[in-house]
Amino acid sequence: MSIAWFIFVSLMIIGLQSYIYSRWGLSRVEYTRSFSEVAVFEGEEIKMTDEIANKKLLPIPWLRLEAKINENLQFKGQDQEEQATSQDQSKQSEIIHGNYHRMLFSLLPYQRIRRQQNLVCTKRGFYHFENVDLSTGDVFGFGESSENIPSPAEIIVYPSLISMDEVPLPTHSWLGDVVVRRWIIEDPFLTAGVRDYAAGDPLNSIHWKATARTNDLQVTKKDYSADHHLMIYVNFNQTGDIWHPIVDQQLTEKSISYAATIAEFAISKGISTGFGCNSYIGQKTNETIRIEAENSRQQLTYIFETLAKIEVDANKSINSFLKEDIDHNIEGKDILIVTAFVSDEMKESIRKIEALGNSVELLMLESELINKFREASEEGEYVAQ
Repeated sequence: MSIAWFIFVSLMIIGLQSYIYSRWGLSRVEYTRSFSEVAVFEGEEIKMTDEIANKKLLPIPWLRLEAKINENLQFKGQDQEEQATSQDQSKQSEIIHGNYHRMLFSLLPYQRIRRQQNLVCTKRGFYHFENVDLSTGDVFGFGESSENIPSPAEIIVYPSLISMDEVPLPTHSWLGDVVVRRWIIEDPFLTAGVRDYAAGDPLNSIHWKATARTNDLQVTKKDYSADHHLMIYVNFNQTGDIWHPIVDQQLTEKSISYAATIAEFAISKGISTGFGCNSYIGQKTNETIRIEAENSRQQLTYIFETLAKIEVDANKSINSFLKEDIDHNIEGKDILIVTAFVSDEMKESIRKIEALGNSVELLMLESELINKFREASEEGEYVAQ
């Protein structure tokens, strides 16, 4: 065979395989991403599993996978596990550049590759993955095809929990006493059985059927319940001017961690606990976040998920938030406000809330950044960063 024919045949083969891979290279290629846990706490590790399969006879000499990943999810080591219908001859590599994760595979016919990698969740939040980009081509690199495919996956990172000893509660806080007494009073709507009549029992409490059955005067025995409920409020305003941005974001994150810690402690002690703040989830709206007080593990999970998704921003002043309680005439609440400042307007709203039959305490936050901001604002030197 002459050299001309050899070149011609070679070019035909190169062109044919280039056409084949550009046309069918990504057909019947499946990809999925999953996490070992649905939710974790800040600082914990999870496993992210990438699984890709080539479900056709045509081998894939190279396949590049690119996906955007949040910088708060950091890779730590790598554990590879591959499953193939034939001998494993795949080549793999990965590149992590900024917040993009890139992996390179080589797949035989009907081969499946599963790769597991450890991620450290460095910051609370709700992380959602939607799509990945797949690219492949022929052996010689003359042709390439790409496709953006859906790969939904999500992970919720709760705020970190700390020791209650590290929470700067007021010196004479009622939170310690609530564990012991829990404001227990007799509830006239809850019945716990019957008991013998005692002097002073009202006649309308006599249980006539039980009296007839025992031939002794019996009265309805009332159960006990906690009439007060703990509400944890976080103030996302760090200064009196709500139009200024968050000055100290780390302090805001710390306040969220305080709220999560107190909620976990209170619910573990059987205290009905709720949460509220002047922030929002997702797109900014005027509606504030309020979770009514309950006592259950589901309630704690709900509070944790809300704290994970909250934006570090305020949608209204804390005083407007407190006025909503006044307008609704709330009563029987024990309110703990986590805040970096207290204005005269706040003090007046707190006084009105207490007059409705509630108790209010303040967990004050301290920050050098906020103090410097206030000093600069008073001197007219502050410029928003």
